[in-house]
Amino acid sequence: MRSTIAVFFLATAVLVIPTAARAQGGPDRPSLTAALSWLGQAQPKEEKGIPKKYRPAVANALKWIAKQQRPDGHWEATGGKYPVAMTAMSGLALLMEGSTPRGGKYKDHIRKATEWLLARVQTDEQRDGLIGNPNNQEESYRYMYGHGFGMLFLASVYGEEPDKKKQAQLRDVLTKAVVYSAQAQSSKGGWYYTSKKEGGDKDEGSVTITQVQALRACKNAGIVVPSEAIKKAQDYLKLCTNPTTGAVWYSWISKQDRVAITAAAVACAFNSGEYKDEHGKKWLKYCKQNIPEVGGVLQAANAGQFEYTHYYFAQCVYILGEDRWGDLFGADEKGAVTWKQYRQKLFDNLIAKQNQNGSWNGNGGFSSVGPLYTTVIYATIMQLDNNLLPIYER
Repeated sequence: MRSTIAVFFLATAVLVIPTAARAQGGPDRPSLTAALSWLGQAQPKEEKGIPKKYRPAVANALKWIAKQQRPDGHWEATGGKYPVAMTAMSGLALLMEGSTPRGGKYKDHIRKATEWLLARVQTDEQRDGLIGNPNNQEESYRYMYGHGFGMLFLASVYGEEPDKKKQAQLRDVLTKAVVYSAQAQSSKGGWYYTSKKEGGDKDEGSVTITQVQALRACKNAGIVVPSEAIKKAQDYLKLCTNPTTGAVWYSWISKQDRVAITAAAVACAFNSGEYKDEHGKKWLKYCKQNIPEVGGVLQAANAGQFEYTHYYFAQCVYILGEDRWGDLFGADEKGAVTWKQYRQKLFDNLIAKQNQNGSWNGNGGFSSVGPLYTTVIYATIMQLDNNLLPIYER
């Protein structure tokens, strides 16, 4: 109604004000500029995408990440660690900017990363479909991380690949990668650093979350994913929930509450469309109690997992938006967590600590991994508002 009145007012002002008065902006009549200004105020537009105040920090971070890519297309953490996982995670950060294999500022970086990962897909009978190189001493003891993030990245690239032959190759790789992941799953439904075939029948929360998100991304891309594998993983996370605190344990054997893994479990529940699951609500409440909002600062006991915790918790809060906390817990629930509030406190904290070259130093226990890991995590979090990758979409 107000916008209709504004248009009418504007039209009347243009018709009634004599030419001379309009030219001089006479004292008794509103000028056309004033009318346009009022109309603009009548229809405020919500800022879309990344808020302007944070865009320079994101742009500088992405520029720094791109410069760290090696000539052959891969990224790696300090000391050559985790090349498969870091290549996939770095590529995902560039995809979130809007670049794809089709075009964009970072299309060449994405193409090179894709080629590098495809060249590391195993084809022998024992490891057919594994994305990674377990013979590399930097990966041999935790290659399932790289496999999971590799699947996530390649599934995100798959639909944007313009070359039909390359797209067919990606489909074949992802199909085999899904089979490999399902066969590596433990009898309880989780995953471990190495596959069930090679690492014993073990499981651990963080690797499990990585596999679940990767499988979900493959399903989003149209790759056939066995529903049993997803169901077993969901049951595993529920099995590993502390009945007293509501936290998700590091593993079924250890039974140690972990804030980061609990946040990751919520993200997985949301990815699967389980927005009102009772376990998910318990996990979310535990996160709220153990991740203080002011500056996104974690309690001392969890300070070493700052990046990892917010990588997943930010995904959860982004999906919650401004009003979904109330949908989950009721309108009368006090202390609702909202994206804008969380974003401002965390992002302001982050840009204050960003290095001049666009990177961030590692925090706590992850400082030894190096700045690439930290910078990729923060660049991912700060680009959620772009809403471009299906796995992170609201």
